[in-house]
Amino acid sequence: MSRIGIVWPVRIAVAILVIPPLVHLVPMDRLTRWLARLAGRPREAAAPDSELARWVDAALRRLPWPWHLTCLKRTAVLFYVLGRAGRPVELRIGVRHVPGDPLTAHAWLVRDGAVILEPGSSDVSGFETIARFPEISRGEP
Repeated sequence: MSRIGIVWPVRIAVAILVIPPLVHLVPMDRLTRWLARLAGRPREAAAPDSELARWVDAALRRLPWPWHLTCLKRTAVLFYVLGRAGRPVELRIGVRHVPGDPLTAHAWLVRDGAVILEPGSSDVSGFETIARFPEISRGEP
């Protein structure tokens, strides 16, 4: 089972089943607080961030609504998974308006001030951040 082992695919599967529907039901500030508490202290070594993200992306692409891949669901799941792996991140939501186009929203992850794990051609530089959600810190109760 590649470098990710057996524990992380199970943990990711559970996170994917639970978190995306909650994105539709729970305010993001409350959801990220819950996820931070649930992440707790990391207990097992995890694969690299990019491999964890590949597992999350692959699963979310195959699932129907309310699980199907969106940037917000992806970042919410990765916020938890990376926090569980002991890699604190910040979840950001931003908007961009180009004259003549509709308002666009996007969610992404930041670690140490740098955008991480953005898929392919995603560019967040044109988005104005409208919300930031706290880091998951190791050892936080």
